[in-house]
Amino acid sequence: MAVFLLLLVSSGVLFFSSNAQGAYEKLPENYKKGVDLALEKLDSHAGIQHHFLFFRSITKSDISPGFDVTYVYHHFYLKATKCPKGTVDSTACQFRNDRPLIDCAVCYKTFREEIEQEPKPYVHCVHKPALTEDMKTTRLNHCNTMGYSSGAPTLLASTGTD
Repeated sequence: MAVFLLLLVSSGVLFFSSNAQGAYEKLPENYKKGVDLALEKLDSHAGIQHHFLFFRSITKSDISPGFDVTYVYHHFYLKATKCPKGTVDSTACQFRNDRPLIDCAVCYKTFREEIEQEPKPYVHCVHKPALTEDMKTTRLNHCNTMGYSSGAPTLLASTGTD
Protein backbone atom coordinates (compact mmCIF):
# COMPACT_ATOMS: atom_id res chain seq x y z
CA MET A 1 0.00 0.00 0.00
CA ALA A 2 2.81 2.42 0.88
CA VAL A 3 4.48 1.73 -2.46
CA PHE A 4 1.22 2.50 -4.27
CA LEU A 5 0.85 5.83 -2.41
CA LEU A 6 4.45 6.75 -3.15
CA LEU A 7 3.93 5.93 -6.83
CA LEU A 8 0.72 7.96 -6.93
CA VAL A 9 2.31 11.01 -5.26
CA SER A 10 5.44 10.91 -7.43
CA SER A 11 3.41 10.62 -10.63
CA GLY A 12 1.28 13.57 -9.49
CA VAL A 13 4.42 15.64 -8.91
CA LEU A 14 5.74 14.73 -12.36
CA PHE A 15 2.40 15.64 -13.95
CA PHE A 16 2.25 18.94 -12.07
CA SER A 17 5.81 19.91 -12.91
CA SER A 18 5.44 18.96 -16.56
CA ASN A 19 2.30 21.09 -16.68
CA ALA A 20 4.39 24.19 -15.94
CA GLN A 21 5.96 23.90 -19.40
CA GLY A 22 2.89 22.42 -21.10
CA ALA A 23 1.27 25.75 -21.97
CA TYR A 24 4.51 27.03 -23.50
CA GLU A 25 4.96 23.87 -25.57
CA LYS A 26 1.49 24.34 -27.10
CA LEU A 27 2.32 27.84 -28.39
CA PRO A 28 3.08 28.31 -32.10
CA GLU A 29 6.78 28.98 -32.73
CA ASN A 30 6.23 32.69 -33.59
CA TYR A 31 4.68 33.28 -30.16
CA LYS A 32 7.34 31.27 -28.29
CA LYS A 33 9.98 33.67 -29.63
CA GLY A 34 8.18 36.62 -28.02
CA VAL A 35 7.84 34.80 -24.71
CA ASP A 36 11.56 34.01 -24.83
CA LEU A 37 12.28 37.69 -25.49
CA ALA A 38 10.22 38.71 -22.43
CA LEU A 39 11.91 36.07 -20.25
CA GLU A 40 15.36 37.32 -21.32
CA LYS A 41 14.43 40.87 -20.41
CA LEU A 42 12.94 39.77 -17.07
CA ASP A 43 16.03 37.72 -16.19
CA SER A 44 18.25 40.74 -16.83
CA HIS A 45 16.68 42.61 -13.88
CA ALA A 46 18.75 42.37 -10.71
CA GLY A 47 15.66 42.42 -8.46
CA ILE A 48 14.25 39.20 -9.92
CA GLN A 49 15.10 36.26 -7.64
CA HIS A 50 13.01 33.43 -9.10
CA HIS A 51 12.84 31.60 -12.38
CA PHE A 52 9.72 32.53 -14.35
CA LEU A 53 7.81 30.47 -16.89
CA PHE A 54 5.06 31.16 -19.37
CA PHE A 55 1.68 30.72 -17.65
CA ARG A 56 -1.00 31.51 -20.23
CA SER A 57 -1.96 33.70 -23.17
CA ILE A 58 -4.48 36.50 -22.84
CA THR A 59 -4.50 37.81 -26.42
CA LYS A 60 -2.67 36.63 -29.52
CA SER A 61 -2.84 38.15 -32.97
CA ASP A 62 -0.69 38.25 -36.03
CA ILE A 63 -0.82 39.72 -39.50
CA SER A 64 1.01 38.37 -42.52
CA PRO A 65 1.03 41.08 -45.20
CA GLY A 66 3.07 38.81 -47.46
CA PHE A 67 6.68 38.30 -48.52
CA ASP A 68 7.39 36.06 -45.46
CA VAL A 69 6.73 38.99 -43.09
CA THR A 70 4.54 38.64 -40.01
CA TYR A 71 3.66 41.17 -37.31
CA VAL A 72 3.00 39.50 -33.98
CA TYR A 73 1.22 40.80 -30.87
CA HIS A 74 1.07 38.63 -27.75
CA HIS A 75 -0.34 39.52 -24.33
CA PHE A 76 0.42 36.86 -21.72
CA TYR A 77 1.23 36.07 -18.10
CA LEU A 78 4.49 34.79 -16.64
CA LYS A 79 4.46 33.07 -13.26
CA ALA A 80 7.22 32.61 -10.70
CA THR A 81 8.47 29.11 -10.00
CA LYS A 82 10.14 27.56 -6.98
CA CYS A 83 13.41 27.38 -8.95
CA PRO A 84 16.06 30.08 -8.52
CA LYS A 85 16.78 32.65 -11.22
CA GLY A 86 19.18 31.29 -13.82
CA THR A 87 17.80 27.75 -13.82
CA VAL A 88 18.64 26.17 -17.17
CA ASP A 89 16.52 23.01 -17.06
CA SER A 90 13.08 24.10 -15.88
CA THR A 91 11.34 20.74 -16.32
CA ALA A 92 11.28 20.19 -12.54
CA CYS A 93 10.22 23.76 -11.68
CA GLN A 94 6.82 24.12 -10.07
CA PHE A 95 4.76 27.30 -10.09
CA ARG A 96 4.59 29.37 -6.91
CA ASN A 97 1.23 30.68 -5.79
CA ASP A 98 2.56 33.30 -3.39
CA ARG A 99 3.86 35.76 -6.00
CA PRO A 100 1.90 38.02 -8.37
CA LEU A 101 1.79 37.22 -12.05
CA ILE A 102 3.90 39.22 -14.48
CA ASP A 103 1.71 40.75 -17.19
CA CYS A 104 3.59 41.02 -20.49
CA ALA A 105 2.82 42.39 -23.92
CA VAL A 106 5.21 41.94 -26.81
CA CYS A 107 5.03 42.91 -30.45
CA TYR A 108 7.58 42.41 -33.14
CA LYS A 109 8.10 41.86 -36.84
CA THR A 110 9.36 38.54 -38.17
CA PHE A 111 10.88 37.81 -41.55
CA ARG A 112 11.07 34.14 -42.49
CA GLU A 113 10.08 33.34 -38.89
CA GLU A 114 13.03 35.22 -37.35
CA ILE A 115 12.52 38.37 -35.26
CA GLU A 116 13.69 41.46 -37.11
CA GLN A 117 15.72 44.16 -35.31
CA GLU A 118 13.84 46.94 -37.14
CA PRO A 119 11.36 48.01 -36.04
CA LYS A 120 12.78 47.27 -32.61
CA PRO A 121 10.78 44.54 -30.82
CA TYR A 122 8.61 45.95 -28.04
CA VAL A 123 8.53 44.16 -24.68
CA HIS A 124 6.58 45.52 -21.72
CA CYS A 125 6.27 43.44 -18.54
CA VAL A 126 4.99 44.55 -15.15
CA HIS A 127 3.64 42.87 -12.02
CA LYS A 128 -0.06 42.42 -12.68
CA PRO A 129 -1.27 44.46 -9.67
CA ALA A 130 0.74 47.47 -10.91
CA LEU A 131 -0.67 47.42 -14.45
CA THR A 132 -2.79 50.50 -15.15
CA GLU A 133 -5.27 51.27 -17.92
CA ASP A 134 -2.87 53.93 -19.17
CA MET A 135 -0.12 51.30 -19.53
CA LYS A 136 -2.50 49.02 -21.44
CA THR A 137 -3.39 51.86 -23.82
CA THR A 138 0.29 52.76 -24.34
CA ARG A 139 1.10 49.13 -25.17
CA LEU A 140 -1.66 48.86 -27.76
CA ASN A 141 -0.83 52.19 -29.34
CA HIS A 142 2.85 51.30 -29.61
CA CYS A 143 2.14 47.94 -31.23
CA ASN A 144 -0.41 49.40 -33.65
CA THR A 145 2.07 52.11 -34.65
CA MET A 146 4.72 49.48 -35.30
CA GLY A 147 2.51 47.81 -37.89
CA TYR A 148 1.46 51.08 -39.52
CA SER A 149 5.01 52.37 -39.76
CA SER A 150 5.74 49.52 -42.15
CA GLY A 151 2.52 49.91 -44.10
CA ALA A 152 0.84 46.89 -42.55
CA PRO A 153 -2.68 46.91 -41.13
CA THR A 154 -3.04 47.21 -37.37
CA LEU A 155 -2.15 44.11 -35.37
CA LEU A 156 -5.19 44.28 -33.18
CA ALA A 157 -7.59 44.43 -36.11
CA SER A 158 -6.61 40.93 -37.14
CA THR A 159 -8.63 37.95 -36.10
CA GLY A 160 -5.93 35.96 -34.36
CA THR A 161 -6.52 32.90 -32.23
CA ASP A 162 -6.65 32.89 -28.47
